[in-house]
Amino acid sequence: MDTLSIFHRSELLIGNEAMKRIAHKRVIIFGVGGVGSWCAESLIRSGIGELTIVDCDRVCPTNINRQLMATTETVGEPKVEVLLKRLLTINPEARITALQERFSEDTAETFSIDTYDYVIDAIDSLRDKALLIELTCRTQARLFSSMGAALKMDPTRIRITEFWKVTGDPLARALRNHFKRHKRFPQRRFQCVFSDELLHNQGDTKEPNSTNKPQPNGSIVHITATFGFMLAGLVIQDIISEVPTS
Repeated sequence: MDTLSIFHRSELLIGNEAMKRIAHKRVIIFGVGGVGSWCAESLIRSGIGELTIVDCDRVCPTNINRQLMATTETVGEPKVEVLLKRLLTINPEARITALQERFSEDTAETFSIDTYDYVIDAIDSLRDKALLIELTCRTQARLFSSMGAALKMDPTRIRITEFWKVTGDPLARALRNHFKRHKRFPQRRFQCVFSDELLHNQGDTKEPNSTNKPQPNGSIVHITATFGFMLAGLVIQDIISEVPTS
């Protein structure tokens, strides 16, 4: 099966020139959990030709309710490796790199962020997320970032805005405090996906089979996936905006 037939419906909608531009963009996603995994699938189905996925974790049973590649058959496998296999079944010609690594102060330089057209931030760790934002905003790469997708149920409250205009999101507030405390700020503005909804856990917050990890907040797939799809949509819309209008 050739890629012409795979992307025929997309080309009908946005045109041949837009599809060519999409195919030649380089995207990197940091974090392929409940948000990043759906973003990756959406980008590949939309025709992105070169994608790097970064995540150090392995699939665990509690991922199955919301992460694309998490099933009862993939528990224990590296997330990026399972996701890579799935994405290549969608478009075998896509150039996809899977890195089972963590983005951190120690590893940041190894990712060559400045060589990408788009950077997707779907990281949970506050410190690592802040560093990724800072470094990406020093490059020419376009950054799109996910704020917190846990403790939410209403997809109609998910929105997009510039980072400093995000309201009602504890992660965005913590990031802003982090930047102010360290007196280091992103050098340019960037768009975020967020929701101002904030619920409380109703069930037992003890993580099954885990004694060392911090207790998580509840999350559900129709929210995390919507975050991921909206991030992918930001990338595709931005690329299409480059196409000259006749």
